[in-house]
Amino acid sequence: MTHKKRFTLMLSGEDALELDDHPIRSAPLGGLPHERFLLGEKVPAAPILLLGQSQLTVNPDEMIACLQPVHLHATRDHLVLMSQGQVDLNHEESVKLLKVALPFIEEDFQGPVLLQGQHYWFIAAGPFASLASHSIDQAHGRNIDWWMPRDTHEDGVAKTWRKLQNEIQMLWHIDPINEIREQRGAPMINSIWISGIGKLNDVQAPELLKQAQNIYGEHPLLVGLSKLLNIAHQKKLPLANFSDLANGFGWFSHPESIWPTLKQALVDKVVDEVTIIDFPKGEKRDRTFTTRDLQKKSLLFWRKAEELNWKEIAKQ
Repeated sequence: MTHKKRFTLMLSGEDALELDDHPIRSAPLGGLPHERFLLGEKVPAAPILLLGQSQLTVNPDEMIACLQPVHLHATRDHLVLMSQGQVDLNHEESVKLLKVALPFIEEDFQGPVLLQGQHYWFIAAGPFASLASHSIDQAHGRNIDWWMPRDTHEDGVAKTWRKLQNEIQMLWHIDPINEIREQRGAPMINSIWISGIGKLNDVQAPELLKQAQNIYGEHPLLVGLSKLLNIAHQKKLPLANFSDLANGFGWFSHPESIWPTLKQALVDKVVDEVTIIDFPKGEKRDRTFTTRDLQKKSLLFWRKAEELNWKEIAKQ
């Protein structure tokens, strides 16, 4: 039996708790559906992001935390976390803000910051290793009361984190960086966020990702996963030579923009099928398309067949 050449396209998923028919939970699930699919139920994003953004040797048994400078927007009765894309934080601002907060962070975490990127800072989780936390991708745009870190098996850890968070908020509130940001119309960096706590040995990547020959997409998680799995990674799909698409895996923030390339690869028989993985109601779903499946079904047999566009495929 001939092995089929397949390209797998994963779409981002939303929390099932957004849906009316989902049972009420006392706390949100850890991670968005696609984060849990890529990393496993423990969603250890921080060590994967650290691996992808550095040349450091990451101890597979060390619990790592990701810290991010953020803006909390005040509404009438609660605070809302803004997404990273709305914050417009440059590298110089990031460096200066961390310098102010560094003594407090390293004292409470009982260790040094391992790496500072523009949007991500990494540190051994230490006393905060047991916290349940949520990524900015999961928590942004919502009341943060629901998304704040929670204690799991050790009481008082979340309270200690909130104390550190409050100290840093006060420091940054009076920092000249925020005065400059306000002058240019950018939101203040008025808080710090913790997420992704876990270790590399907790990563449970799906088999189809492990078996991929190439990984495509711009998300930082993919860079770390490709390093962990020793698989080639590119941010964009090849525009001319499609041969590398066979047995590839992709995840893009705008999948509609790469659909024409995948469709052409099907037509040219570079790939036999495209499998789309999405997460309706928070549950994983697979759909496989061949060239035959690209045609709209019509009862009018004499009418020329039309091809399905991306919107029609995504809605199915």
